[in-house]
Amino acid sequence: MRILAIESSCDETAAAVVEDGRKVISSVVASQVEEHKLYGGVVPEIASRRHAEAIVGVTQQALMQAEMKLGEVDALAVTYAPGLIGALLVGVNFVKGLKLSTGKPLIPVHHLRSHIAANYIAHPDLKPPFLCLVVSGGHSHIIQVEDYTALKVIGRTRDDAAGEAFDKAARAMGMPYPGGIHMDQVAERGNDGAFRFPHPRVDGAPYDFSFSGLKTAVINQIHNASQKGMELPVEDLAASFRKAVVDCLTDRFVKAAEDIGAVKLVTAGGVSANRLLRSRLEEICRQEGWQLFMPPLSLCGDNAAMVGAQAYYEYCSGKRAGLDLNACAAMSIEE
Repeated sequence: MRILAIESSCDETAAAVVEDGRKVISSVVASQVEEHKLYGGVVPEIASRRHAEAIVGVTQQALMQAEMKLGEVDALAVTYAPGLIGALLVGVNFVKGLKLSTGKPLIPVHHLRSHIAANYIAHPDLKPPFLCLVVSGGHSHIIQVEDYTALKVIGRTRDDAAGEAFDKAARAMGMPYPGGIHMDQVAERGNDGAFRFPHPRVDGAPYDFSFSGLKTAVINQIHNASQKGMELPVEDLAASFRKAVVDCLTDRFVKAAEDIGAVKLVTAGGVSANRLLRSRLEEICRQEGWQLFMPPLSLCGDNAAMVGAQAYYEYCSGKRAGLDLNACAAMSIEE
């Protein structure tokens, strides 16, 4: 079964053709990063306009790469939640137009489920059940994946997401957008023991995260030094902050795995590209004898191939949408 999938939840306009949830026939991504760099972050109105301008061309290119015509695909899929509402609406309305003109089945896909499904493309032998750490600019979750479409949240951030903390801290350190990527590179050259940052915990919720206080701590460190005319070693500061965030992520993830007896661990989302997070989990899983599955860097960010992968399993479970499908800015991965 070949599915044409569309992704437009944030600042990447993407289209892909995916076969049976595992094989990528084509994948095209149009990024807006260079434009949003001018503002230090994503500007929702600009993102929506750029999606509207790019979505037809991106879709045509994906079909051309797949050497297929629109009428030859078996189904259509689109990210409908969560994300920037204006950006989501561009993709949703575009795909509803394709459905109206072709009569093909329309499969609505949750963005975070798609990130998890990126691993199905990269690891053909990966099957549920498993425990997944989903970390991105807007989300930080520990998900118990019982089946392809049966997911349970057992841990989540109570405030900022890990990716947001990285981006805000990096911006305070003078790094360009997207900050998390630049911080990861700079941190490789620093001493992660140079600064001590808090490791916040949530009372009564051992698997939950809280990054707001950690983000505030590094910003205060920078402001205090600036007021005193001091220049902080950015490489050491970045390394120390990165270590604190990764400590929080791995501690909760590992504890959840131990408590529920999980031996198959998975990561997903943009922050799963973080070098320290990847190396730390590799070391832990090697010591514990656990299996670890991580997406390649090319599938960590937003793309439509992962949407097409998850769409196949949603379709198999009977999920369909009509022309009344609407976008939703916030939605639980369990829905």
